[in-house]
Amino acid sequence: MACQSLCRYTSRLTLSEMIKLRSIVRSASRHAERCLTVKNRLTQPSAAWITTGPQQQHGTFYEFRTYYIQPHLNAAFLKLTNEKIQLRTAHSELIGYWTVEYGGLNQVFHIWKYDSYAQRASVRAALAQDPSWNEQYISKAMPMLSSQDNEVTYLVPWSKIQKPPKEGGVFELATFQMKSGGPAVWGKAFQAAVGTHTGSGYAHSVGVFHSEFGQLNQVHVLWWYESADQRAAVRHTSHEDARVVAAVRESALYLVAQKNKLMFPCSFSPIK
Repeated sequence: MACQSLCRYTSRLTLSEMIKLRSIVRSASRHAERCLTVKNRLTQPSAAWITTGPQQQHGTFYEFRTYYIQPHLNAAFLKLTNEKIQLRTAHSELIGYWTVEYGGLNQVFHIWKYDSYAQRASVRAALAQDPSWNEQYISKAMPMLSSQDNEVTYLVPWSKIQKPPKEGGVFELATFQMKSGGPAVWGKAFQAAVGTHTGSGYAHSVGVFHSEFGQLNQVHVLWWYESADQRAAVRHTSHEDARVVAAVRESALYLVAQKNKLMFPCSFSPIK
């Protein structure tokens, strides 16, 4: 009925009145579109909101390095590194050094701490000019590698480096590819998921990191367990805990993909 009435009304309009009416409708349409745009800006995260939290405002960052070793040279590489690692740690702080047991063969994973990009640049420059490092280690170690990779990460705002309660055990590096936005978007849900595991005594979190250079929108959790079997038992128990299930389900809303590695610390690793 409303459509029929409108049709009868518009059929009685003159040409000039029709043009004026169309102008009014177009103006109203543009106004509605502008209002919708403003609403979307208010309800969606802005560029200012998509930040990585207060901890990134200071310079400290952690470089993740992964070396892929030629299989037949794996033992030789580890022996050389064990003997000469002090040449490297004389220049900057090593957080931990691990061999990968599951989730990637013939790999070593290590974390280095830097106070700033300027400090890292000065360290790299000093290493390049260090004859002992180059002659005794680099010249011998590099031919043993098939490739290497690195990633710059920051601790998420609610995490800090915490050594395991005792030495020995195994470490799991769990990597989560999250939706875009960083901790400002997924931080609370992810914090709750990690917190239910640590708060319930299921696992010890060594640190939670998010990527800055490398594959973006990744978050890494470095877990410690007494043994691989203890980890398996803990996962079975935690998956039946309603608190863990609820927190993980909420965090999974922001999850794209995930992977993990089980690692053993080297004898010279500060964290082990």
